[in-house]
Amino acid sequence: MVARPIFARAIALSLGIATLTALSTTALADVRAGVTAWEAGDYTRAIAEWRPLALAGDADAQFNLGQAYKLGRGVGQDLAQAAEWFRQAAAQGHLQGEDNLGLVLYELSRKDEALPWLERSAARGEPRAQYVLAAELFNGERISRDWPRAYALMKRASDAGLQRASAGLVQMDQHIPLEQRQQGLQLAEAMARSEGQARVAAMTAAAPATRPTSTRPSPIRPAALPPSAPGVSYTPPPIGADPATSATPANSAPVYTPYPGPAPVTAPPPARPAATPPAPAATSGAWRVQLGAFSARASATALWSRLSARMNGATPSYIAVGNVVRLQAGPYATRAAAERVCASVRPQPCFPVGR
Repeated sequence: MVARPIFARAIALSLGIATLTALSTTALADVRAGVTAWEAGDYTRAIAEWRPLALAGDADAQFNLGQAYKLGRGVGQDLAQAAEWFRQAAAQGHLQGEDNLGLVLYELSRKDEALPWLERSAARGEPRAQYVLAAELFNGERISRDWPRAYALMKRASDAGLQRASAGLVQMDQHIPLEQRQQGLQLAEAMARSEGQARVAAMTAAAPATRPTSTRPSPIRPAALPPSAPGVSYTPPPIGADPATSATPANSAPVYTPYPGPAPVTAPPPARPAATPPAPAATSGAWRVQLGAFSARASATALWSRLSARMNGATPSYIAVGNVVRLQAGPYATRAAAERVCASVRPQPCFPVGR
């Protein structure tokens, strides 16, 4: 059977660079002040706090400005500008900057430039990057066709709750031979074991020397950005099943529903086993991790009840800022310890915050 490139247009229309805004903060008071303003809906003030720090080289401020340009909040929506701010953050080893850079470059149709970044992100378990790479490997237009690896990456993205990946697996089941799907499932298991190691290695690696680079100048133009869709979990058809009878996901119930509210909120997907154990909470320290911001405290306490067993004795804090309740946990002695905790609860959105 000759398979058509069934994913190319779907990616262009529904890549879904996340509109859930995980902002970065450092010990610098102005960066934290910008995050507070952003979460209260005062985007103009947030930009004013971050821009001078970003121009001075602060990676968190650069990432946050990229988010603002990506979403068009406090500034005109401009994906090319977002890409350049993400690039500057990524050059300093900012992993979220790397993830968003590859996705935004792909959305800008600078796909050859995006692929090295997407490869790095996919190796760390970033589900949106895994989805895009899976489609590229299935179609074989820019990189060599590899259906077992395509199936493995799509399976990993689906396991993380990405709805488009669950639908993509259904399409792949109709085109990829059974033997290659079996190979893909075995490869997906190996990927699950290696992703946590790759995240830890990336967090401890030297920053600029190992980053992919490009000499291509980026045009600056406004661009529309589609919202991301809630994910569903997916169970592949049993080995030996007839692909023609496997066109429906086994479980189509939504994994999460975004919470309403005036400020950006973090919707909690289900926790999955961590690839590496989280760092134990210290008895004192200057760092916490933020796990979400909610319009209702009950939503924050519900998320904590699901994650508390994995936080190694951390204490939750419910911090009210305007109409938003932030869920934080800690304390942790260093930022690196807080980042290890965030890596261990992925794909739950999580980022370190200074106290």
